[in-house]
Amino acid sequence: MKRVHVYVSGRVQGVFFRSEMQRNATKLNLAGWVRNREDGLVEALLEGEDGDVDKMIVWCHQGPPAARVDHLDVIEEPYTGNLHGFRISYS
Repeated sequence: MKRVHVYVSGRVQGVFFRSEMQRNATKLNLAGWVRNREDGLVEALLEGEDGDVDKMIVWCHQGPPAARVDHLDVIEEPYTGNLHGFRISYS
């Protein structure tokens, strides 16, 4: 099992990045959240099976069709198993 914190920069806000990420993460049975940040980044926390988390990271390199991903930071963290479902955070 794997847990990663992801930071995506580029044209990633206003292009359905969060909703498409939620849709894909749910299909992969990942837990966590995604949110827009005031600095223009999209930030996400993902937990799940190693291979499924890796698939989501691959998706993040491109994002939805209208997005342009310039940079992706992925930080591995200790798996906790305390996340349930995948949601869009508005905080």
